[in-house]
Amino acid sequence: MNTKSGARPSRIAADTAMGPVTLRVGDLDAMTRFYRDVITLQVLRAEGDEVTLGRAGHEILVLQHSPGLRAAPPRSAGLYHVAILFESQSALAASLYSVARNAPGTFTGSADHIVSKAFHLTDPEGNGVELYWDRARTEWSWVHGQIEMATLALDPNEFLRAHLTEDALAGSTAGDPASVGHVHLSVGDVDTAQEFYVDRLGFDTTIRLGDQALFVSAGGYHHHMAMNVWGSRGAGRRGPALGLGRIDLSLPHADALGELTQRLDHYATPVRDDGRTISFEDPWGNALHATVAET
Repeated sequence: MNTKSGARPSRIAADTAMGPVTLRVGDLDAMTRFYRDVITLQVLRAEGDEVTLGRAGHEILVLQHSPGLRAAPPRSAGLYHVAILFESQSALAASLYSVARNAPGTFTGSADHIVSKAFHLTDPEGNGVELYWDRARTEWSWVHGQIEMATLALDPNEFLRAHLTEDALAGSTAGDPASVGHVHLSVGDVDTAQEFYVDRLGFDTTIRLGDQALFVSAGGYHHHMAMNVWGSRGAGRRGPALGLGRIDLSLPHADALGELTQRLDHYATPVRDDGRTISFEDPWGNALHATVAET
């Protein structure tokens, strides 16, 4: 294997996926109700000051009660949005209908991104949320190494009319799988983001929008992570605040975790290793954990 030969693989494992996202929240009860009753996630565990939500047993969000923290100052680095990927358009439609019925004021927009259909909202504590469904990879288009994406009009009412079935209204999709599809960050500058997420972690660049935004992925996905400066150009390291607590990366096997550890060590990136998980921070103080996927 590469780790035994001493070579340092340049790319992160192709089967890398996003794990759950941890949010530090001021009102645990209100945020739990929002993600359970509006977004249609299920409470998987509730232990003390922490609630884990997901779908079909798959963890998506971990809410940590942090009443001593305040919201981050404007134009800070941190979470732009966490994107929840639904496997079927009917399940997405059921979630969107729940938003329209129970919290219409949280809805901020929708878009057909060519590779996906997406609906955006803001949770009660100001965290961005995207609910989306992917088109088949065979329908995606790559030009000069970059994936073709756009922001085209997508009428949410038309989407509901087309995909909200009677069975879905009756709750038939409540147990359908969903997962964290991607995490989009607000950062201080794109060059530093590329050096960290592409050069160090080994993600592939799928889109670079000049000095505005960067999209990266593993294994040819349209993006597992993105970083932009639209509201945060020049931001430095984050201080303690509500919002993003941690991003989890799920690697396919122990060798992949070892290879990532090697690359971070090569770049002298501080890493904490407990034998199962490595923990580290990006240049803005966003915490990341990488672990091997459970089988």
